Amino acid sequence: MRTLTLLASLMCMALSVSAAKADRRVAFVVGNGAYKNVAQLPNPPIDAKAMAATLRNVGFEVIEGSNLSRDQMTEKLLDFGRKAQGSDVAVFYYAGHGIAVGGSNYLLPVDADIKSEMDVKLGAAINIDLTLDQTMGDAKVKLVFLDACRDNPFAAKIKSNSATRSVNVQSGLAEMKSGEGTLIAFATGPGQTALDGQEGNNSPFTRALIDNITKPGVEIQQAMTQVRAQVNEETHKGQLPWGHTNLIGAVYLNQAPTTQVANASPTAAGSVPAAATGGSSDGVELEYWRSVKESNKPEELNAYLSAYPNGQFKALALARLAAIKSGPSTTTRALNAGIDPATFTDEASQLTEDQMGLDKNQRRDVQRRLTGLGFDTKLTGVFSDETRSVLKRWQAARGYPSSGYLNKLQHKALLAEIVAGPPTASENSQKAARRASSAPAAGSAPAPAPRSNGGGDAAGAAFVGGVVGGMMGGMFRR
Repeated sequence: MRTLTLLASLMCMALSVSAAKADRRVAFVVGNGAYKNVAQLPNPPIDAKAMAATLRNVGFEVIEGSNLSRDQMTEKLLDFGRKAQGSDVAVFYYAGHGIAVGGSNYLLPVDADIKSEMDVKLGAAINIDLTLDQTMGDAKVKLVFLDACRDNPFAAKIKSNSATRSVNVQSGLAEMKSGEGTLIAFATGPGQTALDGQEGNNSPFTRALIDNITKPGVEIQQAMTQVRAQVNEETHKGQLPWGHTNLIGAVYLNQAPTTQVANASPTAAGSVPAAATGGSSDGVELEYWRSVKESNKPEELNAYLSAYPNGQFKALALARLAAIKSGPSTTTRALNAGIDPATFTDEASQLTEDQMGLDKNQRRDVQRRLTGLGFDTKLTGVFSDETRSVLKRWQAARGYPSSGYLNKLQHKALLAEIVAGPPTASENSQKAARRASSAPAAGSAPAPAPRSNGGGDAAGAAFVGGVVGGMMGGMFRR
């Protein structure tokens, strides 16, 4: 009876987990700061990393990127559009330079070089309205957070090259209206500029978002009221976030278990339980730490320390910072001798790996080499989650950006490493000679094979265990 009760409880738990995962949540999170043709912004990549960790902690699948070119942003947006199709909650977050030209808003890739209004209209920048409509238009709930209200870095060029006709180029971003089921939030009011924050830290707007939007039991519009108050206070009334809302139901990014039934409604597509961590601040900190713990960028680790000055991973963060400052170990430096320096800065992604076109044999060779170097993985020719985890460990050990994917430079570096291969012919002959010298003399009786008195009992136990396991497995499959 106890067994049946336990099994019933486990099945109820499994059904509860399935229900919690029923809502599809997808987010696009990008921070651009390393601009090539205008002033760089130090904090957007840090902001994006922190926001991605916060959203993952409450069940979002996150399409994430930092310092993306026009082509890279397009690739990420296409991926986001595919995954957000028909989703229950879709989030669009962008930090970096944004511009308003002719009343329309545009996001700037890091390779943008805009000299005229025509450059903007012909695709050098990314039209926000069109992007939102194409990527998340049919999501049930759409939340848009734009931390991009800085000065227009191309304003002077656009105006100087538009002498023959009027062109409206303004500071900050232009006002936007939200459609049904949409919330749009700007770091500050239309036509105004927002602060990037202290270097190596989160901007005031992003920090307030992280602090408030996933609080247990707090509805998103209530959370945004708290965001505005926090930014206004932190900037001494120098910046006041602005937004436009057209939501038609209560939306919770982290529905507290005690209020789930009371607050649920047919239109509250975002009303789901907290993630496995319970949505606590400890869970957010853990996810944040996981996102930066293998980073080789001091600013990302410093951002964690700034967000959690007395955090539970403070000692580990300080130790990693010290290791980065000291440089790679002697072993790592020896392994990386002669390697292209770009290997240490160029982050690999699914795109860079796909561009290499590795076939099954080449993937198996990668797995064999990793295993030979002590990073054990199965030789399947398929890069499973296990292989991705092993790749991350190899990358971290070599001082490369730890993404779990390969690019051409990292693949070349792996091929250059000396791998422990199978024994050579001479090694085999030496082993054979050693076995021959230790073998018993001809005619001598072989040593009796050891007998096991418990063989029958072991076999019987294995049989019974198999039957019980099969019965329980069958019950769960039903």
